[in-house]
Amino acid sequence: MTKTRRKKPKKRGLTAATADPHRCYELSVQDPVEDVAFLTHLYEEHRGRPPLFLREDFCGTAALCAEWVKSDPRRRAVGLDLDRSTLAWAKKHNLAPLGDARERMVLHRGDVLDGWPEKADAIVAFNFSYCVLRERAQLLRYFRSVRKGLRAKGLFVLDIHGGPDAQSEGEEETEKDGFTYVWDQGTMDALTARSTRHIHFRFPDGSEISRAFSYHWRIWTLPELRDLLDEAGFARVEVYWEEADEKGDRTGMFTPVREAGNEESWIAHVVSWKIL
Repeated sequence: MTKTRRKKPKKRGLTAATADPHRCYELSVQDPVEDVAFLTHLYEEHRGRPPLFLREDFCGTAALCAEWVKSDPRRRAVGLDLDRSTLAWAKKHNLAPLGDARERMVLHRGDVLDGWPEKADAIVAFNFSYCVLRERAQLLRYFRSVRKGLRAKGLFVLDIHGGPDAQSEGEEETEKDGFTYVWDQGTMDALTARSTRHIHFRFPDGSEISRAFSYHWRIWTLPELRDLLDEAGFARVEVYWEEADEKGDRTGMFTPVREAGNEESWIAHVVSWKIL
Protein backbone atom coordinates (compact mmCIF):
# COMPACT_ATOMS: atom_id res chain seq x y z
CA MET A 1 0.00 0.00 0.00
CA THR A 2 1.45 3.33 -0.99
CA LYS A 3 0.75 6.57 0.70
CA THR A 4 -0.82 9.32 -1.32
CA ARG A 5 0.97 12.55 -0.70
CA ARG A 6 -1.28 15.50 -0.26
CA LYS A 7 -0.42 18.49 -2.30
CA LYS A 8 0.50 21.52 -0.28
CA PRO A 9 -2.07 24.26 -0.69
CA LYS A 10 -0.88 27.05 -2.89
CA LYS A 11 0.00 30.19 -1.05
CA ARG A 12 -2.56 32.79 -1.92
CA GLY A 13 -1.45 36.28 -2.62
CA LEU A 14 -2.72 39.32 -0.80
CA THR A 15 -6.02 40.83 -1.87
CA ALA A 16 -7.95 43.88 -0.78
CA ALA A 17 -10.09 41.58 1.37
CA THR A 18 -7.18 39.87 3.16
CA ALA A 19 -4.57 42.63 3.44
CA ASP A 20 -4.09 44.69 6.59
CA PRO A 21 -3.91 48.37 5.57
CA HIS A 22 -1.80 49.31 8.59
CA ARG A 23 0.76 46.61 7.88
CA CYS A 24 0.86 47.61 4.22
CA TYR A 25 1.47 51.18 5.33
CA GLU A 26 4.41 50.14 7.52
CA LEU A 27 5.94 48.12 4.69
CA SER A 28 5.49 51.00 2.25
CA VAL A 29 6.71 54.11 4.03
CA GLN A 30 8.55 53.15 7.22
CA ASP A 31 11.99 51.82 8.10
CA PRO A 32 12.19 51.97 11.90
CA VAL A 33 15.51 50.13 12.07
CA GLU A 34 17.19 52.80 9.95
CA ASP A 35 15.40 55.57 11.85
CA VAL A 36 16.68 54.27 15.19
CA ALA A 37 20.21 54.03 13.78
CA PHE A 38 20.02 57.59 12.41
CA LEU A 39 18.74 59.07 15.68
CA THR A 40 21.31 57.16 17.72
CA HIS A 41 24.18 58.27 15.48
CA LEU A 42 23.10 61.92 15.60
CA TYR A 43 22.77 62.02 19.36
CA GLU A 44 25.95 60.11 20.11
CA GLU A 45 27.93 62.27 17.68
CA HIS A 46 26.78 65.50 19.36
CA ARG A 47 26.30 64.40 22.99
CA GLY A 48 28.72 61.53 23.47
CA ARG A 49 26.13 59.09 24.80
CA PRO A 50 23.13 57.21 23.37
CA PRO A 51 19.65 58.71 23.67
CA LEU A 52 17.42 56.63 25.91
CA PHE A 53 13.95 58.21 26.00
CA LEU A 54 12.07 58.79 22.73
CA ARG A 55 8.79 60.59 22.13
CA GLU A 56 7.18 59.77 18.80
CA ASP A 57 4.58 62.40 17.88
CA PHE A 58 1.78 61.46 15.45
CA CYS A 59 2.98 57.92 16.16
CA GLY A 60 0.30 56.02 14.22
CA THR A 61 1.15 52.31 14.49
CA ALA A 62 4.12 53.17 16.74
CA ALA A 63 6.52 50.98 14.77
CA LEU A 64 9.35 53.34 15.66
CA CYS A 65 8.54 53.24 19.38
CA ALA A 66 8.57 49.45 19.30
CA GLU A 67 11.88 49.27 17.47
CA TRP A 68 13.34 51.83 19.87
CA VAL A 69 12.67 49.79 23.01
CA LYS A 70 13.85 46.60 21.28
CA SER A 71 17.15 48.21 20.34
CA ASP A 72 18.42 48.67 23.91
CA PRO A 73 17.08 47.34 27.24
CA ARG A 74 17.66 50.77 28.78
CA ARG A 75 15.42 52.54 26.32
CA ARG A 76 11.88 53.80 26.83
CA ALA A 77 9.41 55.35 24.40
CA VAL A 78 6.08 57.13 24.39
CA GLY A 79 3.88 57.47 21.31
CA LEU A 80 1.27 60.24 20.97
CA ASP A 81 -1.59 60.15 18.49
CA LEU A 82 -5.26 61.15 18.29
CA ASP A 83 -6.55 58.23 16.21
CA ARG A 84 -8.16 55.75 18.58
CA SER A 85 -8.43 52.85 16.10
CA THR A 86 -4.82 53.15 14.93
CA LEU A 87 -3.57 53.17 18.52
CA ALA A 88 -5.65 50.08 19.23
CA TRP A 89 -3.99 48.36 16.26
CA ALA A 90 -0.57 49.49 17.51
CA LYS A 91 -1.20 48.04 20.97
CA LYS A 92 -2.18 44.67 19.52
CA HIS A 93 0.41 44.34 16.76
CA ASN A 94 3.44 46.32 17.92
CA LEU A 95 3.17 46.70 21.70
CA ALA A 96 1.88 43.29 22.83
CA PRO A 97 4.53 41.27 20.91
CA LEU A 98 7.31 43.04 22.83
CA GLY A 99 6.85 40.80 25.85
CA ASP A 100 8.49 42.22 28.95
CA ALA A 101 9.83 45.16 26.94
CA ARG A 102 6.30 46.50 26.56
CA GLU A 103 6.64 47.88 30.09
CA ARG A 104 9.07 50.44 28.64
CA MET A 105 6.67 51.69 25.96
CA VAL A 106 3.57 53.85 26.46
CA LEU A 107 0.94 54.68 23.86
CA HIS A 108 -1.21 57.70 24.67
CA ARG A 109 -4.22 59.11 22.88
CA GLY A 110 -3.65 62.84 23.07
CA ASP A 111 -2.87 66.03 21.20
CA VAL A 112 0.80 66.57 20.43
CA LEU A 113 0.27 70.27 21.15
CA ASP A 114 -0.24 69.30 24.79
CA GLY A 115 3.04 67.40 24.92
CA TRP A 116 3.95 64.82 27.58
CA PRO A 117 4.85 65.30 31.28
CA GLU A 118 8.32 63.71 31.08
CA LYS A 119 11.03 65.38 29.03
CA ALA A 120 12.60 63.30 26.25
CA ASP A 121 16.10 62.91 24.85
CA ALA A 122 14.64 62.90 21.35
CA ILE A 123 11.28 63.81 19.80
CA VAL A 124 10.35 62.96 16.21
CA ALA A 125 7.53 63.81 13.83
CA PHE A 126 8.06 61.58 10.80
CA ASN A 127 6.17 60.80 7.59
CA PHE A 128 5.38 64.52 7.15
CA SER A 129 2.75 64.09 9.87
CA TYR A 130 3.11 67.66 11.22
CA CYS A 131 1.66 68.93 7.90
CA VAL A 132 -1.79 68.45 9.44
CA LEU A 133 -0.96 71.67 11.34
CA ARG A 134 -1.88 74.05 8.55
CA GLU A 135 -1.62 77.46 10.18
CA ARG A 136 1.68 79.16 10.97
CA ALA A 137 0.65 80.04 14.53
CA GLN A 138 -0.39 76.43 15.14
CA LEU A 139 2.89 74.97 13.87
CA LEU A 140 4.89 77.51 15.89
CA ARG A 141 2.93 76.51 19.00
CA TYR A 142 3.78 72.87 18.30
CA PHE A 143 7.50 73.58 17.87
CA ARG A 144 7.54 75.55 21.14
CA SER A 145 5.78 72.67 22.87
CA VAL A 146 8.34 70.23 21.48
CA ARG A 147 11.23 72.36 22.73
CA LYS A 148 9.65 72.49 26.18
CA GLY A 149 9.26 68.72 26.11
CA LEU A 150 12.97 68.07 25.50
CA ARG A 151 15.71 67.61 28.05
CA ALA A 152 18.41 70.29 28.05
CA LYS A 153 20.49 68.56 25.37
CA GLY A 154 17.49 67.20 23.50
CA LEU A 155 17.07 66.54 19.78
CA PHE A 156 14.02 67.12 17.53
CA VAL A 157 13.83 65.58 14.05
CA LEU A 158 11.19 65.86 11.36
CA ASP A 159 11.22 64.98 7.69
CA ILE A 160 10.11 66.95 4.65
CA HIS A 161 9.37 66.19 0.98
CA GLY A 162 10.03 68.99 -1.48
CA GLY A 163 10.80 69.94 -5.04
CA PRO A 164 8.38 70.72 -7.90
CA ASP A 165 7.00 67.18 -7.72
CA ALA A 166 5.74 67.78 -4.17
CA GLN A 167 3.44 70.51 -5.47
CA SER A 168 2.12 68.66 -8.54
CA GLU A 169 -0.96 66.53 -9.01
CA GLY A 170 -0.36 62.87 -9.86
CA GLU A 171 0.13 59.28 -8.76
CA GLU A 172 3.31 57.36 -8.04
CA GLU A 173 3.32 53.56 -7.87
CA THR A 174 5.90 51.52 -6.00
CA GLU A 175 6.01 47.74 -6.14
CA LYS A 176 6.18 46.03 -2.76
CA ASP A 177 6.20 42.37 -1.77
CA GLY A 178 2.71 41.23 -2.73
CA PHE A 179 1.10 44.60 -3.47
CA THR A 180 1.56 48.00 -5.07
CA TYR A 181 1.82 51.11 -2.95
CA VAL A 182 0.24 54.16 -4.59
CA TRP A 183 0.92 57.73 -3.47
CA ASP A 184 -1.81 60.00 -4.84
CA GLN A 185 -1.26 63.76 -4.75
CA GLY A 186 -4.11 66.17 -5.31
CA THR A 187 -3.74 69.71 -6.60
CA MET A 188 -2.16 72.29 -4.31
CA ASP A 189 -3.86 75.63 -3.65
CA ALA A 190 -1.27 78.27 -4.52
CA LEU A 191 -2.71 80.74 -1.98
CA THR A 192 -2.76 78.43 1.04
CA ALA A 193 -0.33 75.63 0.03
CA ARG A 194 -3.01 73.14 1.06
CA SER A 195 -3.41 69.81 -0.67
CA THR A 196 -5.11 66.46 -0.12
CA ARG A 197 -3.05 63.27 -0.40
CA HIS A 198 -4.20 59.64 -0.48
CA ILE A 199 -2.59 56.23 -0.15
CA HIS A 200 -4.04 53.32 -2.14
CA PHE A 201 -2.98 49.67 -2.13
CA ARG A 202 -3.41 47.56 -5.27
CA PHE A 203 -3.10 43.79 -5.44
CA PRO A 204 -2.22 41.18 -8.10
CA ASP A 205 -5.83 39.97 -8.39
CA GLY A 206 -6.92 43.45 -9.50
CA SER A 207 -8.51 44.42 -6.21
CA GLU A 208 -7.67 47.66 -4.46
CA ILE A 209 -7.96 49.37 -1.10
CA SER A 210 -8.75 52.85 -2.36
CA ARG A 211 -7.94 55.77 -0.08
CA ALA A 212 -6.71 53.51 2.68
CA PHE A 213 -5.32 56.67 4.24
CA SER A 214 -6.06 60.31 3.40
CA TYR A 215 -4.31 63.49 4.51
CA HIS A 216 -5.31 67.13 4.35
CA TRP A 217 -2.01 68.93 4.56
CA ARG A 218 -0.27 72.21 4.17
CA ILE A 219 2.83 71.74 2.04
CA TRP A 220 5.46 73.47 4.17
CA THR A 221 8.81 74.54 2.72
CA LEU A 222 12.27 74.22 4.23
CA PRO A 223 12.73 77.98 4.75
CA GLU A 224 9.40 78.16 6.57
CA LEU A 225 10.29 75.28 8.87
CA ARG A 226 13.75 76.65 9.63
CA ASP A 227 12.36 80.10 10.41
CA LEU A 228 9.69 78.67 12.71
CA LEU A 229 12.16 76.44 14.55
CA ASP A 230 14.46 79.41 15.07
CA GLU A 231 11.52 81.44 16.35
CA ALA A 232 10.55 78.59 18.68
CA GLY A 233 13.92 78.93 20.36
CA PHE A 234 15.99 76.02 19.08
CA ALA A 235 19.71 76.79 19.33
CA ARG A 236 20.70 75.03 16.11
CA VAL A 237 18.69 73.92 13.08
CA GLU A 238 20.40 71.73 10.48
CA VAL A 239 19.26 70.07 7.26
CA TYR A 240 20.30 66.52 6.41
CA TRP A 241 19.80 65.79 2.70
CA GLU A 242 19.07 62.33 1.33
CA GLU A 243 21.89 61.15 -0.89
CA ALA A 244 21.40 59.67 -4.36
CA ASP A 245 23.42 57.03 -6.18
CA GLU A 246 24.96 57.30 -9.66
CA LYS A 247 21.59 56.50 -11.25
CA GLY A 248 19.87 59.22 -9.24
CA ASP A 249 18.01 56.76 -7.02
CA ARG A 250 17.62 57.65 -3.36
CA THR A 251 19.85 55.72 -0.96
CA GLY A 252 18.19 56.38 2.40
CA MET A 253 21.43 57.92 3.67
CA PHE A 254 21.32 61.50 4.98
CA THR A 255 24.19 63.98 5.26
CA PRO A 256 24.26 67.60 6.53
CA VAL A 257 24.22 70.30 3.86
CA ARG A 258 24.48 74.08 3.79
CA GLU A 259 22.88 74.43 0.36
CA ALA A 260 21.05 72.10 -2.04
CA GLY A 261 19.67 72.16 -5.55
CA ASN A 262 15.89 72.08 -5.87
CA GLU A 263 15.67 68.67 -7.49
CA GLU A 264 12.41 67.46 -8.99
CA SER A 265 11.73 65.46 -5.83
CA TRP A 266 13.75 65.32 -2.64
CA ILE A 267 13.50 64.27 1.00
CA ALA A 268 15.40 65.78 3.90
CA HIS A 269 15.52 65.65 7.67
CA VAL A 270 15.36 68.84 9.68
CA VAL A 271 17.43 68.35 12.83
CA SER A 272 17.03 70.79 15.72
CA TRP A 273 18.88 70.98 19.04
CA LYS A 274 17.43 72.58 22.15
CA ILE A 275 20.82 73.94 23.22
CA LEU A 276 24.30 73.84 21.67
